[in-house]
Amino acid sequence: MISRNDVHPAGRLLKAYGIKGELLLLFDRPGFTDTDAPYYFLEIDGLPVPFFVENTAFHSDDILRVKFADINDETQAARYAGLRVYLPRESLSEDHPGEQGADWRFFIGYTVVDRAHGELGVIEEVEDSTLNILFVVRDPETDYLIPATEDFITGVDEQQKIIDMDLPEGLIDYRE
Repeated sequence: MISRNDVHPAGRLLKAYGIKGELLLLFDRPGFTDTDAPYYFLEIDGLPVPFFVENTAFHSDDILRVKFADINDETQAARYAGLRVYLPRESLSEDHPGEQGADWRFFIGYTVVDRAHGELGVIEEVEDSTLNILFVVRDPETDYLIPATEDFITGVDEQQKIIDMDLPEGLIDYRE
């Protein structure tokens, strides 16, 4: 069985493209478009399921047209639209996203641990529609909106997918 530690969040399938079963894949980071992984994982019922890649072609700078094996028409492809896509960890480069202008989507799936409050939850998405980029952190009881800034990050454990933060007092009282 595939473990969450074996995969890395990479993007989302947008919609079916054409009549041959292709899908448009929006990557979370530009670097993911360079992968030559023979398969991608699609999250189905909360589990990563491997799909073998027949071919790919660039649709735009950060959108890839992908044709998976055994998906042969637009009706089949449409069933997978909206699903999260993961890449096998071994297919990723060793680059750390913070080195050249962090793309904060890299941290989707990481657990946020605050110095004062302990574990807050998991980063489920990045809200970047405004000038202030925010992590949307979810736990079973609530959502937190936390500014995505290096000023608050005190450490990152990529192996365990944990991001340590030292948040200003009162910040986590503001909830979505």
